[in-house]
Amino acid sequence: MSRRILNKILLAAAVLLCVSISSGAQGAYGSFTPYSVFGFGDLVTPGTAFNKSMGGVGIATRNHRHINIINPAAVSARDTLAFMADFGLFSDNKLFRQGDIRSASNTFCINNLVMSFPIYKSSAMMVGVAPVSGMGYKYISYLKDPKIIADAGDVYHSTTGNGAIYEAFAAASVTFWKRLSVGAQLNFDFGAFNRESQQTFSKTDYSGIYIGNTAQLTCFSGKFGLQYEQPLGNKSKIIVGATYRTSGNYKGYLESIELSSSTIATDTLSYKVDTLAHTPGRLRSVPELGFGVAFTMGDNFAAEFNYTRADWRESGIDDIPGFTTNKETTATSSVFRTSISQSFRLGVEWTPNRNDIRYYMKNVSYRAGLYYKTDYYTVDNHNIYAMGITLGATFPIYQWYNGLTVGFELGQRGSVQNNLVRERYFNISVSFNIHDIWFRKYYYD
Repeated sequence: MSRRILNKILLAAAVLLCVSISSGAQGAYGSFTPYSVFGFGDLVTPGTAFNKSMGGVGIATRNHRHINIINPAAVSARDTLAFMADFGLFSDNKLFRQGDIRSASNTFCINNLVMSFPIYKSSAMMVGVAPVSGMGYKYISYLKDPKIIADAGDVYHSTTGNGAIYEAFAAASVTFWKRLSVGAQLNFDFGAFNRESQQTFSKTDYSGIYIGNTAQLTCFSGKFGLQYEQPLGNKSKIIVGATYRTSGNYKGYLESIELSSSTIATDTLSYKVDTLAHTPGRLRSVPELGFGVAFTMGDNFAAEFNYTRADWRESGIDDIPGFTTNKETTATSSVFRTSISQSFRLGVEWTPNRNDIRYYMKNVSYRAGLYYKTDYYTVDNHNIYAMGITLGATFPIYQWYNGLTVGFELGQRGSVQNNLVRERYFNISVSFNIHDIWFRKYYYD
């Protein structure tokens, strides 16, 4: 693949990513779930289609054919003369149920754009953009109490929200003694959320109510990674990895508007702007700790287990209007509270024969995984659990390590008990893996 073609592909990917971010800021849904009503919305599982197809693992992954964005220490696992890029797409398809109420949603968005290149010998760097969280929900309800309807008329209530947070990051890694790899990453989170709630009456004797909250946020944080490889014989090895994401103060502003209107009473307007930069530490990203262990056998088999934990009770979300639903008029009486998020992930990869020139399907890398996780909030003091299985494969294209990675995820979050919402989802991840040798000298005789 020529450098000119690669430049065109990357330019098109960058344009598409910018369009996605722009449309997200204007109200497009990058995610749609009733659980995104709280806090930062629905957190995105980190990683490319390569990671997602293996249950979301990556803390102990060292694969020189793919860019691993979960652990910055993994950046140095690459060919020293290669330029690599990964452009990913994501489709989220959900079925909802709460009691006798059923609904569905389908969203499609760009998942990531990442590039990696060598620095010097056993060191390398990567830069990229990926989503952190998405918000999308819409509640509509009508009051059915005949006594209230007789007095106030038809009462209509709606609550909507949309927005997203993206992360631009740059990471560098170096490997010592061909076994120990360390990496550091700088993250810049940015995005906006918009929440609206309104209640209207058909009779003009009663005032309608409108409450709107808009948040514009930015935050710097860091991430550190470590990986160690221990050979077992000639072909096998064990890899141990760890990551630590630091906390950071969010800056920006919170804009709140409350409007009460009636044809009889005079309209009243309450407007408030809260600048987060004036109160550092009030809203924070929380530290996250992760551990992973992997077993590999040559270039054909790999298995990995990951565990991550983050305490969201120190984020400040519970006390900030516009992020919590506990102090606002909403279509639901459920009380959200921050909690401890945890995840357990397991993934395997198998490639029959990468060097087979007769049967193409033996060159394909097949993956499977499963996970179990707890979300960062509780609803009416009930934890929200999610579990799922993943399948995927990478299909080689042309030469080098160029390929098309496809991942499928089938899972469930929540339940129909305790008046909760049950989500059953089927997600599709697609990544275009671009690989080329750029950093070499030609000699002419």
